Amino acid sequence: MITLYGIANCDTMKKARQWLNNAGIEYHFHDYKKAGLDETTLDLWLDELGYDALINKRGTTWRKLADEEKTSLTEEHAKTLILNNLSLIKRPLLDTGTVKHLGFSDADYQSLFK
Repeated sequence: MITLYGIANCDTMKKARQWLNNAGIEYHFHDYKKAGLDETTLDLWLDELGYDALINKRGTTWRKLADEEKTSLTEEHAKTLILNNLSLIKRPLLDTGTVKHLGFSDADYQSLFK
């Protein structure tokens, strides 16, 4: 089962969902705001993707963090920050069951679903 993780009102999420819908690809949408995120899933993502890729450093949530939190980032600290601020996760995170892909672009999704 394909799962798309993110926040419903995010513009990039809307583009990804529209792309999947238009392509006729069935998926489950996991909204962090409503369903949260368990620590085990986050641990798997951190192991596979790394915290540097997983954290959206362009977003408002990142910019609102204190400078010392940004500069002293370790994997354990990143995990705590993410669990306390799920909006820090780069969106969307698409889990195809075999591949996890961060962000959205038409070309990337076309490659993933050839």
